[in-house]
Amino acid sequence: MEHQSQKPSSNSIIQIGTGFWASKVLLGAVKLELFTKLAEKKSMSANEIKSSLELNCTDRNLFDFLDTLTTFGFLEREGLLDTAVYSNNINTDFFLDKKKLTYIGGIIQYFNNRSYDVWGNFEEALLTGRPQSEAKKGGSVFDHFYLDSVKLKEFIHSMSGLQMENFILLAQNFDFSKYKTLVDIGGSAGILSLMVAKNHSHMSCISWDLPPVTLIANEVIENYQLQDRVKTNCGDFFKDQFPKADIITMGNILHDWDEKTKLMLLRKAYDALPEGGVFIAIENVIDDERKKNAGGLLMSLNMLVETGTGFDYTFADFNIWSKEIGFKSTSIIPLSGPTSAAIAFK
Repeated sequence: MEHQSQKPSSNSIIQIGTGFWASKVLLGAVKLELFTKLAEKKSMSANEIKSSLELNCTDRNLFDFLDTLTTFGFLEREGLLDTAVYSNNINTDFFLDKKKLTYIGGIIQYFNNRSYDVWGNFEEALLTGRPQSEAKKGGSVFDHFYLDSVKLKEFIHSMSGLQMENFILLAQNFDFSKYKTLVDIGGSAGILSLMVAKNHSHMSCISWDLPPVTLIANEVIENYQLQDRVKTNCGDFFKDQFPKADIITMGNILHDWDEKTKLMLLRKAYDALPEGGVFIAIENVIDDERKKNAGGLLMSLNMLVETGTGFDYTFADFNIWSKEIGFKSTSIIPLSGPTSAAIAFK
């Protein structure tokens, strides 16, 4: 019996084509601090939300906005239209309440304030192979962040938001019992070190980054009250050797750079580890067949528009590089969404 031929459908084309509509609804809600307001009040009517956020749209526009967020699963709702009462769901309450330490809205604000415009020139990046961020003026995108303390702080906290859940899952799923010390290279706000220390009382961690970044990290570490086991240390991974530790980690560091730089960083990590030590990269590791992890592939394209030469990679790529450097074996732990921990053992 012959299979019926599949009928063409434009649904997925239109869904992806209008994807920025859905994105802006969430980005706007975070910018307006809707989820933080709801966390304060526990629940609010549409009129209360309208007044609290100082919105001037019509009631029907407001209902559409709130009900779209409900349809996406970001809000809970009881009642309908004029009788509706809205509240956060478990995810938005945990991750998008600005007053919680688990807040990841920084990365959403970053997407809204920077990435949205940078990605508007995506075709130009493909045509030229050049970054479309501030890096198109020369230097790396990171050089430009260091020129503006406000932008730097926004970037640092956005990276915390991007990786918060992954760092929590790494702390919960990797066996730290055999190790005592960890150095997080390019440690940003120190969140990876904090999550490991919070979950493993025997671990001492160092968040290693440039001096302006460690100043921000020290504020965050103080908020968590883990100064006794999480410290900062200053260094430049292009110029300096890495501090010695049982575990060396990098969260969204390798993908910023070309293959030559990736290998240089891996080699420095290898040299800083003892025999039996571990290197862990937490990134959007693309599936080896490059067919399933759309998030990983999109992040790799994000490296094109941001840096011009950076790219994400498969676990097969990671294995080749690790073997070339001299690591004995590798493994991988899936984390949240498109992200995994690629692990190399010395």
